[in-house]
Amino acid sequence: MKLVYCIADVYNPGGMERVLLNKLRWWVARGDCDLMVVTTDQNGRPPFYAFPPEVRMVDLGVNYKADNGRNPVAKILSYFRKRRLHRQRLTELLMKERADIVVSLYPSESSFIPKIKDGSKKVLELHFNKYFRLQYNRDGLLGLADRFRTWQDERIVRRFDRFVVLTREDAGYWGALPNLVVIPNAALNIPDVQHNPGNHRVIAVGRLDYQKGFDRLLEAWALLPAPLRESWQLDIFGQGEWEQMLKEKCVTLGIADSARINKPTSAIFEEYAASDFLVMSSHYEGFPMVMIEAMACGLPVVCFDFLCGPRDIIVPEKNGLMVKEGDIPALAAAMQRVMEDPVLLGNMSRGAKRISQTYSEAAVMAQWEACFKELMQR
Repeated sequence: MKLVYCIADVYNPGGMERVLLNKLRWWVARGDCDLMVVTTDQNGRPPFYAFPPEVRMVDLGVNYKADNGRNPVAKILSYFRKRRLHRQRLTELLMKERADIVVSLYPSESSFIPKIKDGSKKVLELHFNKYFRLQYNRDGLLGLADRFRTWQDERIVRRFDRFVVLTREDAGYWGALPNLVVIPNAALNIPDVQHNPGNHRVIAVGRLDYQKGFDRLLEAWALLPAPLRESWQLDIFGQGEWEQMLKEKCVTLGIADSARINKPTSAIFEEYAASDFLVMSSHYEGFPMVMIEAMACGLPVVCFDFLCGPRDIIVPEKNGLMVKEGDIPALAAAMQRVMEDPVLLGNMSRGAKRISQTYSEAAVMAQWEACFKELMQR
């Protein structure tokens, strides 16, 4: 089976990149797959994760991200020019490769890839949720573009042989599409690390940007009673354009002694093992991979009820606590409750570990194998 995965880049330590890496390792282990990853914005940078040497890596040199920061008119005009270049180069590559399955990890090539007649079945894999473009609440021309592209998404997804979303919640927002399939992300085979609760440590992991909402987490942390902040530590791991702003916010809020912004680490499972629970303050997710990883290590989760994922995963007071989206005082109260109730923390920790049974790699990849097999037999 010849598989091609299309993604913007793999130089960041993001959840989507990590999920792709895990899938590629799975397919390599099968021993009968020809695998390629096609990027648009790698720009000569090495992958953050070590991809298997059996996987061919091709960058098309489109560089959409080079336009970040430009004024809206210039950015939109450049986007259409680069999309034409992207379509031309990807068409040439796919016509040469003649893959069995081509998977778009969304969104750059999704508008045109079904029209490339290379003989492959086309799969769209959405790692966000239906309304992810609207979460920024942008005004003006960019806001209009966000609304138009959200409307356009409903038509684009129908053109694929399979449209894969990550949660039942998100599937409900798309409606009864004939090509719609729900396949969640898998929990990794967790390294042999011993979870050591009782460290009085809270952990958060993700890119330092608007989506992850760590500014909201810091504001919630500042609302905790001072004695709790003195005996507990909040460690945020990530990188991104908000790094300096978040560090300055720690100082402004007077929590710099108990809240730290740390660089991403390849030893994240050791960091989970040294923590008591995970907090997620995201504005939105497609599927919160960090949540699954942490829970598989025995960490319960305190989070906002954001779109999408928590409603599929969290069983309140069994493996975590959810509060109303955007309610920062409620997030602080939920964290305080867990910090002050070791019995609740212990019970939810045991419940969290059971998540790996539902989202095991074997179970999830069996769904992908069945999906691809059915497509190839059509």
